[in-house]
Amino acid sequence: MSRVYNFSAGPAALPLEVLEQIQSDIPDWRGTGMSVMEVSHRGKEFVELAANAEANLRELLGVPDDYSVLFPQGGATMQMAMTPLNLTANGDIADYIVTGSWGKKAAREAAKFCHANVAADASDRNFTCIPDESTWNRSDNAAYLHYVPNETIAGVEFHFVPGGDIPLVADMSSTILSRPIDVGRFGVIYAGAQKNIGPAGITLVIVNNELLDRARADNPHLMTWKSYADSDSMTNTPPTFAWYVADLVFQWMKEKGGVAAIGVINERKASKLYAAIENSDFYTNPVATDCRSWMNVPFILADSALDAAFLEQSKDAGLTNLKGHRSVGGMRASIYNAVSEEAVDALIAFMAEFERINA
Repeated sequence: MSRVYNFSAGPAALPLEVLEQIQSDIPDWRGTGMSVMEVSHRGKEFVELAANAEANLRELLGVPDDYSVLFPQGGATMQMAMTPLNLTANGDIADYIVTGSWGKKAAREAAKFCHANVAADASDRNFTCIPDESTWNRSDNAAYLHYVPNETIAGVEFHFVPGGDIPLVADMSSTILSRPIDVGRFGVIYAGAQKNIGPAGITLVIVNNELLDRARADNPHLMTWKSYADSDSMTNTPPTFAWYVADLVFQWMKEKGGVAAIGVINERKASKLYAAIENSDFYTNPVATDCRSWMNVPFILADSALDAAFLEQSKDAGLTNLKGHRSVGGMRASIYNAVSEEAVDALIAFMAEFERINA
């Protein structure tokens, strides 16, 4: 078997141990004589799996008892609409911090349902920094403050949690489970699965129970957080395979020492990759040093005419999915939990050799 080093921004790398467990389970999951994709989501075996997945996630993140853990479908993009639908009434104001493409998209989606006040916007600086919190133009009566702690495309990350006494809503798709967080500081956390949780198809939502009764009365049932909380996320047939894989990833994380231990590795991976870029005259990172992402590292070659050669030769060396997002260009290495330190070391070695030959 030949495995590449996969630096995809998402769907992203999964742990090899998890893939091997899936391979073993496919024909006969837990002695049922069926794969997990074939069993009833209402059956005893899958209900137990769902409960275990929630318990494992709660343990990993230290989720307080007064928070609900939901596993809906639709990805983070659907939560961009569900957030105002569950936290505002017509005419209400919600504050948005826009530090990248996903924050911009979230604000645009929310504007369909409430007044979305863009309290800070880094687009005039090409999403390469986070405006100082003291400059944010926050509303006096906002229903919530929304931000994206880590912008996947631009590689910009908050290394602080915004303050305030209104519910804080965070799209943590690219940073969830990468290090410890204080869940109690947030009203709502949501995340698409396809970065650090599992395959696309399932979403994680962690919501303070005090917020579950704010939904609009005319919300569609599947767009109401409380419907998932009341049904253990069995509001309709859930994406059972994605849920099963997510639990395998949670178990893998626990075996690795939990988010604290994984966070130490993630910080080390990012630090050595940024050091390689900083110590080079051939590569640059456009993001301000105080808000560089641990998870998504964009870098630009001194001569963009060499981009195609870099991508072709890196792929030949077993380093895949390094092409930067079309809106940014250059390269991007996404180094989520399942991307090993060995993979990062291999990338750094390749970058050094490519520079030696082409500088």
